[in-house]
Amino acid sequence: MATYHIETLPLWKKIMYALGQFGWSLGSFSVGNLLVYFYLPPENGQQTIFPPFIYQGYVFGVLTIIGIIFAFGRLWDAITDPLIAGLSDRSKSSFGRRRTFLAIGAFPFALLSVLAFIPPMKTVHMINVIWLFVVITLFYWFMTMYVTPFFAWMSELGHSPRERLFLSTLISITWALGFATGSQAPALQTYFEKTMNSVQAFQLTVTVFAVISLIFMYLPVIFIDERRYCEPNVSSEGTFQAVISAFKNKGFLFFTLSDLTYWTALTFITTGLVYYVTVLLKLEKEVFSQLMIVLFALSFIFYVPVNLIAQRLGKKRLLVIAFILYALVFVIVFPLGKWPISPIIQAYALIAWASLPLAIFGILPNAIIADIAEADGIKTGNFKAGIFFGARTFMSKMGQMLGALLFPSLLLLGKSHENDIGVRLTGVVAFAFCAVGLILFLKYDEKDVLKTLATKEQLSEEELQEISS
Repeated sequence: MATYHIETLPLWKKIMYALGQFGWSLGSFSVGNLLVYFYLPPENGQQTIFPPFIYQGYVFGVLTIIGIIFAFGRLWDAITDPLIAGLSDRSKSSFGRRRTFLAIGAFPFALLSVLAFIPPMKTVHMINVIWLFVVITLFYWFMTMYVTPFFAWMSELGHSPRERLFLSTLISITWALGFATGSQAPALQTYFEKTMNSVQAFQLTVTVFAVISLIFMYLPVIFIDERRYCEPNVSSEGTFQAVISAFKNKGFLFFTLSDLTYWTALTFITTGLVYYVTVLLKLEKEVFSQLMIVLFALSFIFYVPVNLIAQRLGKKRLLVIAFILYALVFVIVFPLGKWPISPIIQAYALIAWASLPLAIFGILPNAIIADIAEADGIKTGNFKAGIFFGARTFMSKMGQMLGALLFPSLLLLGKSHENDIGVRLTGVVAFAFCAVGLILFLKYDEKDVLKTLATKEQLSEEELQEISS
């Protein structure tokens, strides 16, 4: 049996890997969180921030055009995840089976994040609908080409549960930095509006973000030689067969089902926060940017404690606590703006409460999936981390799709100062998803996974002793 001398990834290259996460987090922010804001903007009296480019009313009775396109994008994204994952698992590229996909996907991913906000017609027109549908479809294809192999890489670059937890913590930090940077879009838009109209200012904002994201996405491609730091395992399973076998893993199945509900709720809060600020609290849109900075600053404070507590308490127990805290966030949303205290204090209280569960969810799920993938490979002899991460992102994006479909429909029940019931109901629906997610996650068997991983570590030590003797 061949013995591979795989190097441990040095700290500075771990940072380069994590900075790739900053790049794709920033690059995906505009489409993932501002598409509804641009095409179905908040109302202030009779005024909207942007002119309409697509039909603003209901279609098929309860849906919206932007909701359908946004949801289809997430569905397409979910479908392509296991496809790209399977291709990268089976790749034999000398450049690296994950690295190759990152190199190809980065540029079109960044470019399309801008084109989504440049409708060819300046007024409401079907051409804009067709344009947006095509751009969003391509955007999510190339985003998947970068993101799914990127996550699978973590399982292979980290050679132990502790190292994978450390990498997961690093990419959680850089994801948050990318998200926080993207959340400054309304503030940067306001700055650019000094010399141009609101549409041009917003388009310039997303262009700046795309250029920055592209630079950072190429850092791990340039600096990490996959052949030096990853075992040369190639999956022998076809994509469909690999997906089926992944979901037969009961721990993985229950975890991903709970993850679906979490991402549905997360889509509600990331898409809805600008509405909570401008409609429920009647504050200026620039406050949204300030709140996002505070949210991620507070989350950073928790990153190191979360890492340490997870090692002592266990990932599962800590994630259960996060589900409970996260559900309570949406309890606060429904009466937001009704409390007899300052609206700005209510806004900061909401953000402060959300920061801890978001920090926990930002770190632990990727580490858990990496552990599950490694344990499954030990048991079956078929290492397919790409499929596990691809299947996980399939489920998470199904959750985002569900959120994207439901959120605009709820908004049309009322998204103005005079009628805000639609915005308030988003909190009720998100709370229900959190409760279901907690019940599902309780069925995940963490002890069995860790027992399998411990077996591999013991065998590795025995093998090393045998080789040295």
